[in-house]
Amino acid sequence: MRATETTHQDAPSVALASSLIPGSAAAALREKIERREACVAVIGLGYVGLPLCATLHAAGYRMLGIDIDPVKIEMLAAGRPYLEHVGADVFTTLRDSERFEATTDEAALERADVVILCVPTPLGRHREPDMTFVRGSTEMTARHLHAGQLVILESTTYPGTTRELCLPLLEASGLRCGRDFFLAFSPEREDPGRKDYTTRTTPKLVGGVDDTSADLAVQLFSSAIDQVVRVDSAEIAEAAKLLENIYRAVNIALVNELKPVLYDMGIDIWKVIEAAATKPFGFQPFYPGPGLGGHCIPIDPFYLTWRAKEFGHNTRFIELAGEINRAMPYYVIRRLGEGLNQCGKAIKGARVLICGVAYKANIDDTRETPAAEIIARLQEAGAVIAYHDPHVPTFPRKRDYDIRMDSTPLTAQTLQAQDAVVILVRHRRVDYGLIAREAALVVDACNAMAPFVPIKGVRIEA
Repeated sequence: MRATETTHQDAPSVALASSLIPGSAAAALREKIERREACVAVIGLGYVGLPLCATLHAAGYRMLGIDIDPVKIEMLAAGRPYLEHVGADVFTTLRDSERFEATTDEAALERADVVILCVPTPLGRHREPDMTFVRGSTEMTARHLHAGQLVILESTTYPGTTRELCLPLLEASGLRCGRDFFLAFSPEREDPGRKDYTTRTTPKLVGGVDDTSADLAVQLFSSAIDQVVRVDSAEIAEAAKLLENIYRAVNIALVNELKPVLYDMGIDIWKVIEAAATKPFGFQPFYPGPGLGGHCIPIDPFYLTWRAKEFGHNTRFIELAGEINRAMPYYVIRRLGEGLNQCGKAIKGARVLICGVAYKANIDDTRETPAAEIIARLQEAGAVIAYHDPHVPTFPRKRDYDIRMDSTPLTAQTLQAQDAVVILVRHRRVDYGLIAREAALVVDACNAMAPFVPIKGVRIEA
């Protein structure tokens, strides 16, 4: 059976594959969804949950936002943004709406017809899946589960999570999936800061643990999202999300591996990629950097490598890509050391300004940013570190790092006081011309200084 697509325009007349008995829990929920009378709860109001919440709210649903962080709830109540890229208007719209409520109280789930889990799926100390948040939010849902509810997992995870982890926890309530409640997986596809696609315009994958569950999830999302693609099972949807991110991780690893090779040959990798990208077929450009950041690419591939081992497989290609990408922060540090050496200095005692600590350009998202590893290792080596990032005024505390510092203004005086500037992210709001005029040494990991060559000081590519 091939994947089937439903468009937003078709939503009122979506045909359900299963037979819905009049008066059944499924039929009642379908009617609520069709009439926009369903109350939808989103657990986790971060980079995934909040945009989805806003999209479903815009489609006319009553929304409950649930998060364990009281600061988020307070900021939503006040209409104050805590995610820069989402836009201030989203926060004020939700604040002023009678169809939106944000709370830390899980008892609000009693009122929900649909519960969508948008919680983190990090890695453990040994790069194994950490299912703490998925398990916790599922158990929370099970405590308040009632007949007629649809539960949808959005968090990226290994194939089998929805059926093997979430389903038993929910059925421990005494209710039965497919009869009393319904369960599906629909992976998030958020790309913070992207302007050409939004939550509404990005095609939505849906896979259920049974046909009725898939039908109802398709019905819900088709009323709010332009294109919904139904696949045969939750496992296919789970694996598809991993494939999307593994594809990117592997291709980024390829150019990261080529970067030092071509540099030693005296060849500019950025110009090589630009030249190769002129081919109209068979090539897609990916770009090197100081390492991988964000939740998806540095983490998600290891959910599949872990799962594969349970079936006796070693995913060597994925693991090699991970090794290459994780090594890039150390390449940046090595290049910094070489640049300082050219200037007659050592890393120990050097004053170094890190320019850009978000994981990618023009956003405030620092999840898994390679800047954290670079800063931590340079501090261990005795460097005196400051950072500048117009999107990140204070470096947030991380699971594995406790870097306490605020962004330093980028001025001529600041730059003149540094032994080196290390550019990790190419933000539009950074004056790279000023850096070119004032910095004694620039270590450039993202080709930000290319338009300004030659510069006053030494430029090192990293």
